[in-house]
Amino acid sequence: MDLHFGDSKPTDDERAAVDALLGPPESSWEGADRSDADLRWARGGREARDRRDLLLPGLHAINDRIGWISEGALDYLCRRLTVPPAEAYGVATFYAMFSVKPRPATVLHVCTDLACAAAGASELCAGVEARLGLGSGVSVERSACLGLCERAPAALAIKAGDPVRTAVSAPATVHDAVLAASAPDSAPEEPPAAMAVPQAGDPALTLLRRVGVVDPSSLDDYRAHGGYTALRRAFELGPAGVIREVTDSGLVGRGGAAFPTGRKWQATASQPDHPHYLVCNADESEPGTFKDRVIMEGDPYALVEAMTIAAYATGAHKGYLYLRGEYPRALGRLEHAIAQARARGLLGDDVLGQGYAFDIEIRRGAGAYICGEETALFNSIEGYRGEPRSKPPFPVEKGLFGKPTVENNVETLVNVLPILTMGAPAYAAIGTAKSTGPKLFCVSGSVERPGIYELPFGATLGELLELAGVRDGLRAVLLGGAAGGFVRPDELDIPLTFEGTREAGTTLGSGVVMAFDDTVPLPRLLLRIAEFFRDESCGQCVPCRVGTVRQEEALHRIVERTGAAAAGDIALLREVGRAMRDASICGLGQTAWNAVESAIDRLGAYE
Repeated sequence: MDLHFGDSKPTDDERAAVDALLGPPESSWEGADRSDADLRWARGGREARDRRDLLLPGLHAINDRIGWISEGALDYLCRRLTVPPAEAYGVATFYAMFSVKPRPATVLHVCTDLACAAAGASELCAGVEARLGLGSGVSVERSACLGLCERAPAALAIKAGDPVRTAVSAPATVHDAVLAASAPDSAPEEPPAAMAVPQAGDPALTLLRRVGVVDPSSLDDYRAHGGYTALRRAFELGPAGVIREVTDSGLVGRGGAAFPTGRKWQATASQPDHPHYLVCNADESEPGTFKDRVIMEGDPYALVEAMTIAAYATGAHKGYLYLRGEYPRALGRLEHAIAQARARGLLGDDVLGQGYAFDIEIRRGAGAYICGEETALFNSIEGYRGEPRSKPPFPVEKGLFGKPTVENNVETLVNVLPILTMGAPAYAAIGTAKSTGPKLFCVSGSVERPGIYELPFGATLGELLELAGVRDGLRAVLLGGAAGGFVRPDELDIPLTFEGTREAGTTLGSGVVMAFDDTVPLPRLLLRIAEFFRDESCGQCVPCRVGTVRQEEALHRIVERTGAAAAGDIALLREVGRAMRDASICGLGQTAWNAVESAIDRLGAYE
């Protein structure tokens, strides 16, 4: 290990931020005052290196307290964890929410992604910058999707300090965004999570039936509405019985890959290597996706219960919940829910008196779309850059910390609750033979009632848009987000199933449905998608690192050209797109060309 520390020293506040997380240093090597004892032996070594996974929380601690990460603060954190500063610098610069350059204590993130761009994000940014001006003590940063698409345009203010303070403005006006940045404690309170669920209160709902009905802070209210019935059923069935129910239900992953959940759980449970880990992927960063946020804000105990069941079935005793850094309210709700569950014997050494030990630790992301890929997420938790790993080995064999790991997203996990309460046959009867159960769809853009909709698999795109109130002049619908594909207004009879969208030459993805009317300039929308993938590529593999840049450059040129020149760039786009799809390590590069290709071929975007 090559450690090269500089001469910079941390400030008292920076030191306090790190020590609050790691405890006081025990030796001068770690930064404590030198003593005679320190000259005779060294402490820390292997124990400190085993805490490498605290690097990301340590960076958060500094950034939350100060607003940016100085060389002295980074060196001090590296001494405490025995991490080479060069490696820690690579991690700190990987995430969009961190800065290694001085900036004001308050940062206002203004979303400029697809839904917000269509809702006037550019005008909002210009107005906020003009109102604040130079010397305001606020840094205005154009951001990728903040997961608030149903209330576009959106802004998130983060004011560093002890404690850090946040405020959300959505739908944002210049006045409200400036207020959130200058006085986050005085900003209007966010609307309840149920406001994002137009169907809230409908007794026919399955996954969303408690959102808007129960108090998300009350464990007693959750239990009064059927909470923890599924976990008791799981203990009656035993681990093998739970896996059998999940397998028989036909549940597949809801994050986009659609891998059978029961097979994943069985593969992890059967591994002889221990310990096993459970990871909940709550880092939904796909533009247009916000369903997991609504569940975590409106029904947090459901996720805690579902994680406990998944861990019990797969033999895990430790679970990590990897949560988007842009979700401050979800963080607060989940921290409270986990603490309450732990206090009431629903987490800890003896869950429900069954002799089974399980606990959950929350890890915050920091603004990296790629960390939605499971192996990149593992690297992020372990304290490395969030770059995907090559497969095999697969996570069920060697995942988090090199141990067997089951990873599911929020929507997938909460589907386990109705499977156990209603039984696998009843659950499988919902939807279609190949796509069973209910599905959550995130509808935004040119609709009257944007939000989360729950429908059984098999409903058509037109039926969903009718519920949402699609506006006149519909130009295109984007399925699956930036990594998905466009369909035409005359294709609304597409069944919303994995097999139905595949047969139609598009993708269901994670359930994003973004409608755009004829007031939205399609070339500008495609350029924003290309900019998104350019920014979010981790840079590990050449096809994606170079291809996403070339794609953006070609789209810039096409906007300014016509005829043969434009045709040449479209041919180049196809060549670059094929290279990214065939040779990229992970799904980011493999899907970066999808939306642009579909817009050219299905919509005639540049004709």
